[in-house]
Parts: sequence; C-alpha cells; structure tokens
Amino acid sequence: MSKEDKLIENLLELDGIRYVIDEHLGLWVKFEVKRVSSSKDRPHGIRYSLSLHDRSNNRIMGFDNAHAIEYGGKKHVAPKRTHDHWHSDESDKGRPYAYIDAGRLIEDFWKEVEIKTKQLEGSNK
Repeated sequence: MSKEDKLIENLLELDGIRYVIDEHLGLWVKFEVKRVSSSKDRPHGIRYSLSLHDRSNNRIMGFDNAHAIEYGGKKHVAPKRTHDHWHSDESDKGRPYAYIDAGRLIEDFWKEVEIKTKQLEGSNK
C-alpha cells in the first residue's frame, strides 16, 4: 500500500468523529469522510467535509468536496468549477482548495482551525 493510500485510510477512520477543541469559546470540529468511486469531480475516491463549528452549531470554517463551486469567471470568461474547496468563514461561498493528499488536507484543516481559534480568542478579550 502506498503512503497516500495509508493517509486516505487514516482520514476515513475519522468519519463521524466530533471533537470539542475549546470549551470556553464553544468550538468543536466534525469529520465526515466516505469512500466513493473515483470520478472527474472526486479523483481521490473520497467525499469529505472537515468543519469547525461554534456553540450554536454554525459552521464557521470548513474544507469539503460535497458540491462544486465556480471561481475565476470574468466578463466574457466562463468560470471554472471545482469540488475541492474551503470556506474561510460562515459567509464564504467557497474558494478552490488544491487537494494534494489526505495528510495535507488534515494538516491544512488544523492550521486553519488554529488561525480561526486565535482570531476568536482575540475578539473575546
């Protein structure tokens, strides 16, 4: 089994897990990861949603490939579409995410969780 395959298996094991990461701020993360047939939209063979939520259960940041987003369109230029994307906050419609492998996805997710947590800690002082 290749290194990448092992990382995907580790990511799949996170499916359904929820962690409270900051009780004071009421922040928690949720992992939804399913194996799917590889396709043009999901060439990695997984459907994923890794998200950070507040105490009211609102998603405040997340990475997913659950739906396509359009980006880069301009006057007379059709937008591109991608399924791999992330939402930087609750109002972000999504921005492209360059999926490399499952390990990098997990790493990038936790980096953004840390950034968002620090921002929220600063606004609650």
